[in-house]
Amino acid sequence: MPQERAGERSFPEPGRAWAGHDGAEAFAAVDAASDWLLGYPFVFRAVARGSREGGVLLDFGCGPGQVADEAARALGMRIIGVDASPDMLILARDQGTPDAEYHLVADGRVGELPDACADAAMCNHVLASLPDEATLLEVFGEIHRLLRPGAPLALLSTDPSCAGIEYASLKVGEPGVTYRPGEPLTVRLRRTDGTWQSVRNYAWPVGVFPPLLERVGFTEVGQHHPTPDEAVGVADPGHVRSRDWAAERSRPPLVVTTAVKA
Repeated sequence: MPQERAGERSFPEPGRAWAGHDGAEAFAAVDAASDWLLGYPFVFRAVARGSREGGVLLDFGCGPGQVADEAARALGMRIIGVDASPDMLILARDQGTPDAEYHLVADGRVGELPDACADAAMCNHVLASLPDEATLLEVFGEIHRLLRPGAPLALLSTDPSCAGIEYASLKVGEPGVTYRPGEPLTVRLRRTDGTWQSVRNYAWPVGVFPPLLERVGFTEVGQHHPTPDEAVGVADPGHVRSRDWAAERSRPPLVVTTAVKA
């Protein structure tokens, strides 16, 4: 296991990086600069293409609710956020997003929600916390159940093939290492105070997702690595101009996987 660096906070156990109140608050303090350039704006654009203003957006793995809150403002959609962490849901409710509701995921399901209750879904940085393909299929299957027919899904994930590159707000894995599917790896996330958060996750090469999505009933599966040039006109202009994004230009680290419920 890589050693913890000076000034770096570590959650060493894979799959439990953000467990408990301390973990939830730590997640809420992540800077996420690269995500707000190359991730979330492209997720919002993808779900908007197949949904409608005023519809219901499912945020599967909503965390502390910051991304869901921004999505509600940007898309004019009502949020249903779900998460496996009660502490994350407490923070999400504190966001005060108008008309949002939040539910606990237990044993892979959201028992309080009926089939086909959402008009679109997003799932951001959840897949790296899942230990095996069976759990990936369980998550994809539950999202499929909750979506209406024809509804879009957008998944945001890091690409483990970018191992060892230091981006504006993240570093995935170690230089020179090729990670096998499901293999533990360390992700470092920059915090708003400039320090780094070290998290043990699982490596899922992006090519793993399309066949699993198709297996549970999704169609029109596609994948896209957004670039800083593409972010012009999609991400916040001030954020685009805030730095040179040299590493992100050299090797974009994020992938947006899109699909439609058949």
